[in-house]
Amino acid sequence: MTERFDAIVIGAGHNGLTCAAMLAKAGREVLVLEARDQVGGSAVTENFADQYSVSSVAHLLYGLQPQVMRELDVKIELASDNMASIALSEDGQHVRLRGDEVQGVNEKDRYALAKFQRRMRRFARLLNRQLLRSPPRLGTRNRDDVLALTGLGLDLRRLGRTDMREFLRVVGMNIYDELEECFESPLLKGLLSLDAVLGTHLGPRSPNTVLTYLYRMAATGGQISIPSGGMGAVSATLASCATNRGVRILTSSVVERIVVENGRAVGVETGDGQRFDSFTIISNVDPRRTILDLVGSRHLETGFTRRIGNIRMRGNAAKLHLALARLPDIKGFDERDYNERLVIAPDANYVERAFNPAKYGQYSPEPVFEICFPSACDASFAPQGGHVLSAVVQYAPHTLQGGWTDAQRAAFEQTALATLARYMPGIEHDVLAIELLTPADIEACFGVSGGHWHHGELTLDQFMFVRPVSSAAQYAMPLEGLFLCGAGAHPGGNVSGAAGYNAARAILRREKSA
Repeated sequence: MTERFDAIVIGAGHNGLTCAAMLAKAGREVLVLEARDQVGGSAVTENFADQYSVSSVAHLLYGLQPQVMRELDVKIELASDNMASIALSEDGQHVRLRGDEVQGVNEKDRYALAKFQRRMRRFARLLNRQLLRSPPRLGTRNRDDVLALTGLGLDLRRLGRTDMREFLRVVGMNIYDELEECFESPLLKGLLSLDAVLGTHLGPRSPNTVLTYLYRMAATGGQISIPSGGMGAVSATLASCATNRGVRILTSSVVERIVVENGRAVGVETGDGQRFDSFTIISNVDPRRTILDLVGSRHLETGFTRRIGNIRMRGNAAKLHLALARLPDIKGFDERDYNERLVIAPDANYVERAFNPAKYGQYSPEPVFEICFPSACDASFAPQGGHVLSAVVQYAPHTLQGGWTDAQRAAFEQTALATLARYMPGIEHDVLAIELLTPADIEACFGVSGGHWHHGELTLDQFMFVRPVSSAAQYAMPLEGLFLCGAGAHPGGNVSGAAGYNAARAILRREKSA
């Protein structure tokens, strides 16, 4: 006999778990189906070598929304909190940035940074207020949409006339010009430019990178952390929160298709032949895979499926994991510095040059890095004396010319190690095991189209009112009973829970008004 639920969530990533927990809190009977053998999606902690574990894709926590945690009564234990960002220099003259405090730059840049941060925070607060709101539909007379659009207009006006005009001027610009205008330090400009392009198919000179910088600032509030037990501990906490409210979670359950009958979603079928029914199907899977693979284009209007197929989601960030016999030597470092976030981005031009080959399907010969040593603050990641290096490495395009063959993977690994060795001399001699996850691997392992962490670029034409596309920006798809709750919906990526939270509230509002 087919089981029926009030709601079925496809994918037990953090947004899917948040959405399920919110619906269960409201009294709904919810089923979550996860293809992998553990919950968490790309926010998981896994072994990659004997006794060595790592946060597989997402490795730093900087976006989990306080309101989500409060409503679900979730608390996350942190191994390292309020991490500084250290832009590495080969000569040991590093730049250290924590909040508004910066070391390693001249007095002019310290003053300029304080002014720059104040200005950007004013703009970021405007975006922050939108994170936990459903975007209003444009061109309607619906009361809720009109009120939401009026609220956004008031938020803009609160900036004041000068700041409002400045925000509208810069939001679509590139970060490179802003940084060149404000600062002298190449390392500081490199660090800030990397923050604007991390996880994207963009370079510092690309339009919209001021927006991506502001979005990151809006999500983080300036705080970056490593959870105790890695990112998998965050997902496990959310899963416990959901199951404690009655949510049923089935892992190793691959959803093969969303069942459509008489023009509406009515259930799902799994790879082992099981069927589960519900009039509310919520996908934590990216929009392209949800619509084109799980639903099928024949069930939706042609123009809509074409727009979904054209979502830009070209993954460009690889993940590198090293099992180390010891912490590497870094000139100018003391023991506490290994607890921080490290960046290899010597200047903004270096970051742009690193991006250039990706435009033509080639990996960067001099990539940029975001690095952490989770074992330096949490001994559970490695055996005694050993350590783990976890790094985001850009740029490594999903669709590499010639494909990610064994030879191409080995060459990129050596490129990455050679770059690290410039800042960590001799590190190659302490490597006990290595794991490289290219965007193609991320797509294969975690089911993300294009291997793009954020389920699509965060640019003005894929943001708020038009995320993932126009006519589907409020979580409900143009197929009755089908909703999105993942990073492909507003407000986008990061381990924030915002999209799942917003989707649950949108579903409950629709049920109430029905």
